[in-house]
Amino acid sequence: MRFFQTFCFGNYMLSVALLSWLAAQVCKTIINYLLCGTFEIERMYGAGGMPSAHSALVCSLTMAAARGEGLSSPFFALSFVLAAIVMYDAMGVRHETGEQAKVLNKLLDDWLADEPDSVREQHRKLKEKVGHTPFEVLSGALLGILIAVIVPPA
Repeated sequence: MRFFQTFCFGNYMLSVALLSWLAAQVCKTIINYLLCGTFEIERMYGAGGMPSAHSALVCSLTMAAARGEGLSSPFFALSFVLAAIVMYDAMGVRHETGEQAKVLNKLLDDWLADEPDSVREQHRKLKEKVGHTPFEVLSGALLGILIAVIVPPA
């Protein structure tokens, strides 16, 4: 138990990053429920959606490094570069992967339209919510920064 307390709560940067990730996942689940009218537990741990939990995590980590270690520290430099890569990837490659999945799922639905249900059920759909729009990434980044600013360094 002592290890867990020291590992999570004794490490400001890790605590803020995990808290930001959790806050983003909860927000994402609530927003998805309000927009779609259905509760999807997958939104609590899945990728994609509003706000970006990846962006919240890496931006809060970067802010925590800046606050706790200073702007000239190697921790800040590493977390800043990591944040840039993660957010670029979320808007680029992963977003395009989701767009391609939508097209492929539509093609598969059209192709199997005349098949019996037993045949259609054998083909699982590709995940379409894997990336983020720039707005989702920005929202996650701002959420992460806000949490890092609100939670004081230990």
